[in-house]
Amino acid sequence: MEGTRVMTIDPNKMKNKVLVIVAHADDEVIGCGGTLLKHRDQGDEIHVIYMTDGVGARSSAKQAEKESLELIKIKQRLDSQQNACKQLTVTKFYNFDFPDNQMDQVPLIEITQTIESVLNHYQANIIYTHHGGDLNVDHRIVHQAVLTACRPQPQSTIEKILTFEVNSSTEWSSTSIGTTFVPNYYVDVSSYQIEKKELLTYYQQEMKPDPHSRSINGILNLNKSRGNHVGLECAEAFMLTRQIVK
Repeated sequence: MEGTRVMTIDPNKMKNKVLVIVAHADDEVIGCGGTLLKHRDQGDEIHVIYMTDGVGARSSAKQAEKESLELIKIKQRLDSQQNACKQLTVTKFYNFDFPDNQMDQVPLIEITQTIESVLNHYQANIIYTHHGGDLNVDHRIVHQAVLTACRPQPQSTIEKILTFEVNSSTEWSSTSIGTTFVPNYYVDVSSYQIEKKELLTYYQQEMKPDPHSRSINGILNLNKSRGNHVGLECAEAFMLTRQIVK
C-alpha cells in the first residue's frame, strides 16, 4: 500500500541489560524474583552482584566450631544461589566477600569501587537494589554505594534505578533509620507466583516458618497485597529512584 512504512527492528537492540546488586543471596529472589523471571522471558540479559556470603556474623559458637559451621552454611547458600541463577538464566554472577552484617565497618569508597568494577565492563541499563531505609545495615550500605557508583555521568548507559523491599527488613524499619518505603512502580508478576515459590525454596534454609514475615507464604502474600493495591492479582513493588527516557 502506497505511503505505508514498515520499520524493521533488530531484536538484539531491544534487549535490556539488567544488573541486580544485593547484600545477600536470597535478597534478589525476595525483592524482585518475579520481575527477573519476566526479564528472562523477555530475553533480557541478567547479571547479579552478591556483596557478602550472608553468613559470617550469625554464629556464636566456639571459634573452631563457628568456622566449620560457617563453611557449611556458605556452601549451602552458594548452592542455593547457583540454582536460583540457573533458573533465572543469569548470564553472570559475582560473589564478593564483604563482612556480613558489618558492611558499615568498610570504607564506602571500597564498596563503591567494587560495584564500579562491574559497571565498567557490564554496561547495564536497568539497576535493581535495596531500599535505603531498610533495617538491615548491609542493605543500607549497598544502597548508598550503588547510588554513588551509578551517579549520573556523560555516556552512562544506566537508564533506570529501582529499589525493592525485602521482607523482615524493609517493613521492620522506621523513619529514625531512613526514609519509609513508599512504592511508586509496580510490576505485574501474577503469572510468576508458582515459579517464584520454586526460587524461594532454593533458599529454604533462609526462610522462616509461618506466620513470620520472611516465610515463603509471607513473601508471596506481600506480592498479592501489592498487586491488590493497583488492581492486579500479584505485583512486586519498587521505588523508582531515577529514570532517563531517551
